[in-house]
Amino acid sequence: MTKNAVVLLSGGLDSATVMAIAAVCGFACHALSFRYGQRHEAEIEAAKAVAKSQGAAAHAVMEIDLGAFGGSALTGDMEVPKGRAMEEISSAESGIPVTYVPARNTIFLSFALAWAETLDARDIFIGVNALDYSGYPDCRPEYIEAFQKMANLATKAGVESEGAGTTGMTIHTPLIEMTKAEIIAMGAKLDVDYALTVSCYDPLDDGRACGGCDACLLRLKGFAEAGLSDPIAYAAGGG
Repeated sequence: MTKNAVVLLSGGLDSATVMAIAAVCGFACHALSFRYGQRHEAEIEAAKAVAKSQGAAAHAVMEIDLGAFGGSALTGDMEVPKGRAMEEISSAESGIPVTYVPARNTIFLSFALAWAETLDARDIFIGVNALDYSGYPDCRPEYIEAFQKMANLATKAGVESEGAGTTGMTIHTPLIEMTKAEIIAMGAKLDVDYALTVSCYDPLDDGRACGGCDACLLRLKGFAEAGLSDPIAYAAGGG
């Protein structure tokens, strides 16, 4: 019997790969995306395209307004950093970048947890990564471990599993220890259509990626190291 899973699907490269991994593991993927006041609204359309391309069992787009709180270059008026050196992007000494959205993954995982319970699902997939990333605190293994523990304390499914000796909620992070190049190589083997994805934090009005933000630079580096061509369009001089 096919098991249900909730897959957090942003429309980006990592989440598209995670969804393909969940599918090949035999799960019926229920994709969950968020319109949360982000400036890169194009990722919602990308998520819809990826969900359709990969045959999602369902795709829900939740409407929440984190922009009301601000505190991030992705939801407010702060400028998105451009042209940072790779050493600066990956260095802990650089601090948490302004593109971090306060508590975003905690909020997203909480919604995923609620949907999982209604689906009688015990599995949630998220594309967090602790190697080629921009220093977000909610992408670390210890954070995921803590959330999973909380999830099994806070849900009917988790509590009932304790007495029954069954498995409670599991937060799957198949990309967490992979480089961007390794992620892309795996996705290519799984026939992920990366042309459908959007990674850029500050895309142009015509949909092209800026080529200079942290997300673009990490993506370009990943494709180069994987020996593959990035199929998306970049601004002149950006890719």
